[in-house]
Amino acid sequence: MRVHKGRGAVSGQASTRFNLPQREADGDWLDASVDIDGEPPPLRTTVAELTPRTILSFNKSPDVPFDRSINAYNGCEHGCIYCFARPTHAYHDLSPGLDFETKLFVKPQAVKLLRETLAKPSYRPAPIAMGTNTDPYQPIEARYQLTRQILELCLEVRHPVTITTKSDRVVRDLDILAELARHNLTHVAVSVTSMDPALSRLLEPRAVAPAKRLAALGKLADAGVPTHVSVAPVIPAITDTYIEDILQAAAERGIRSASWIIVRLPHEVAPLFREWLDTHFPDRAGKVMATIQSMREGRDNDPQFFSRMRPDGVWAQVFRQRFAIAMRRLGFGKPQVSLDCSQFRPPSRDGQLALF
Repeated sequence: MRVHKGRGAVSGQASTRFNLPQREADGDWLDASVDIDGEPPPLRTTVAELTPRTILSFNKSPDVPFDRSINAYNGCEHGCIYCFARPTHAYHDLSPGLDFETKLFVKPQAVKLLRETLAKPSYRPAPIAMGTNTDPYQPIEARYQLTRQILELCLEVRHPVTITTKSDRVVRDLDILAELARHNLTHVAVSVTSMDPALSRLLEPRAVAPAKRLAALGKLADAGVPTHVSVAPVIPAITDTYIEDILQAAAERGIRSASWIIVRLPHEVAPLFREWLDTHFPDRAGKVMATIQSMREGRDNDPQFFSRMRPDGVWAQVFRQRFAIAMRRLGFGKPQVSLDCSQFRPPSRDGQLALF
């Protein structure tokens, strides 16, 4: 397998559920051989526009703490090999592998659509989750600034919103987030998977280094924004050694809320993850997968509600105990998010607030 510099997936594996054709990523280098022309140029990132009719997605999953979310972008350039959202790219007739991190989509009308939704007489407010499917602060946010515009609208109408990210770009919106926090309207979670920048470059090739994420956590906390460190995902024999170190570093920056999630490998993520393991960690690939399967009743993935988030078995208990002991030692409390929905004031569709 060829490793594509700056990319997480090794191949362009197609969806096994939708019978999509296998795609070979060639970086615009089609016919010449390596012996003649050398290695192909890096895979370029492309961005296409989508024009959906709605922007809020609603779910009824009983094991997630929100019922609605916004994803202004589809696909994610961070390229995290473990990303459970990779299979969604198959709906675009694209590979959950390299296509997911190189062929991105943006929804330019996101803020307009959200304003229209919030203005409906039938709308009832509840926290909107951002970062549930793709990172709202991935690199293209610097160009489109849709996340910032959505936060501005939420502040304008006093609507609660939560953010999950693994990027320090979140601090660019600290002015808005601090004001939202002053009204008890926001909560930010930053995901940190390891303390090793070299490992992070393999796992999450275009996400910022762990040190920058931890620095962002500290800046958010100092600004009064309710902040949470997510040690997720925990990958046995790859990242689990960093559980205590991550919590220690977060505690030193004033963070007192934390959680962990074991790696999930739904649908096409499992074969992509196996390719990645065989390429970068052939010495322990078998051990990693055997440990994961021991927590998933012998399977690569458990799709059942609740148990998908709460693995079982000896190894799961070991990780759970380690996390709990570190939490107690460092003074962490149980994650608690209770945002205020009572301040919501519907906007008018033309962008003007109602006079009365």
